[in-house]
Amino acid sequence: MRSTTTSASPLPPRQVGEIVYRPRVPHIMFSGYHHQPDATLETSRDLWWHTGDLGYTDEDGYFYFVDRKKDALRRRGENVSSQEVEAVLLTHPAVSAAAAIGVASDLGEQEVMAVVQVADNTELDLKDLFTHCDRSMPHFMVPRYYRLVDAMPATPTGKIRKAALRETGLTDDDWDAEAAGLTPTRHH
Repeated sequence: MRSTTTSASPLPPRQVGEIVYRPRVPHIMFSGYHHQPDATLETSRDLWWHTGDLGYTDEDGYFYFVDRKKDALRRRGENVSSQEVEAVLLTHPAVSAAAAIGVASDLGEQEVMAVVQVADNTELDLKDLFTHCDRSMPHFMVPRYYRLVDAMPATPTGKIRKAALRETGLTDDDWDAEAAGLTPTRHH
């Protein structure tokens, strides 16, 4: 694990940074993106390959994936893993697909938004979904905003296109838990 600010500085255990690596054998990995020299330069800096993934190591040297760098959120001084938020959202019986994205906050940094696709023939009460999240995650991870969609924007391989969701940003149709008088109660 390396610091995202200093490309060659190892981080102490449990501190999140970008996963970077350097091959020990020449020509063991590809030499760059086909006809995309800018993308090659962006991911290969200072002889280190920058994966775009965030993670950490434990005291025994085992690696743990946290999130894609572009999908990670920062809310009120806390790092939030979009994948952890999504995992909790997907445990709700009425949710068939979920994405957690960051949206602009009046306080700086970001607020967490949950974009959810409701399972077929199911109704979803957003107050119930908020309570479900509040019971299952630290207060700083509980989404403030919720959006219901009929279908998630997806890549040809079926992966949710979070960039498309982020581009939309907040809309007047998004449900705001705070405006509904709800605040997270569980503290870690």
